Amino acid sequence: MPWLLSSQVDLVSSSPSERQCERTAFSFYCAVRERLPVWLLEDMRSMEVFCWEDGRPRAFLPSEALLYALVHDHQDYASYLLNRYSVSALRAPRCSFCCRRSSGTPHLNVAVRYDRVSILGAMVETLKDCDAQSERRELLDGCGGCSHVTDAGKTAVQLAVELSRADCLLLLLAQGARPDGLDAALQTLVSCDSSQRRHAQRCLDLLLLFLPELPRPRRLREEPQRWQSLLGNEVFDWLCGSAPPPLLLQALRCLARSGPDRISTLPDFLQLHSWQ
Repeated sequence: MPWLLSSQVDLVSSSPSERQCERTAFSFYCAVRERLPVWLLEDMRSMEVFCWEDGRPRAFLPSEALLYALVHDHQDYASYLLNRYSVSALRAPRCSFCCRRSSGTPHLNVAVRYDRVSILGAMVETLKDCDAQSERRELLDGCGGCSHVTDAGKTAVQLAVELSRADCLLLLLAQGARPDGLDAALQTLVSCDSSQRRHAQRCLDLLLLFLPELPRPRRLREEPQRWQSLLGNEVFDWLCGSAPPPLLLQALRCLARSGPDRISTLPDFLQLHSWQ
């Protein structure tokens, strides 16, 4: 565990070799945190840094190094790892606690959690290099972690909705991620404070653009006046099934299906808030 202090390392390790591995891993963590040059970090990763697995040391994997680059927003190092190792840099390493690999990839969730929009964009572009569509779908829509880790059981889309990370959400949806989380988006919108409401509203708007079929949330009928004030009359009536969607929303939904990457390039008067 490279984030432990050296005094803590001595308490959790039993052998000199394991303690040495943890010290080198912590040194690597610090080097990425200081954003040292890429060539130096790769020299450290491939020749000087080791972690302990199954009773023996092994070199750090590119996917493990990418997690460090994400946490510390080392964009140059993240770009190098993705360009050099492609999809293999996104595959989940084996968990040291439960000794198995999880489905999906933790990297997308970490990028959303830390709001690393630039690196997330590079990662979802890298997913286009997957040999099989099924692998790309698993990495994009997987829950990305074992049951005992942070954000376990959540896809990157669900986490982006929960944290109101609209820019991250747009990147994921534009690459074909499953648009889960309408109920969570509604709950976030109604429970967030005024400083976060704009971001929560944008996340809800993005989901409405990319949902293939619109569900009918019961909560809207339970408090109609409250939701009308939040969503606007036209969107509220559409979600309740009593009216067609606003014309601009229909047009944007068509654009989201045919050219999702162009949504963010629209002029301001055609952006999501315009249909409210």
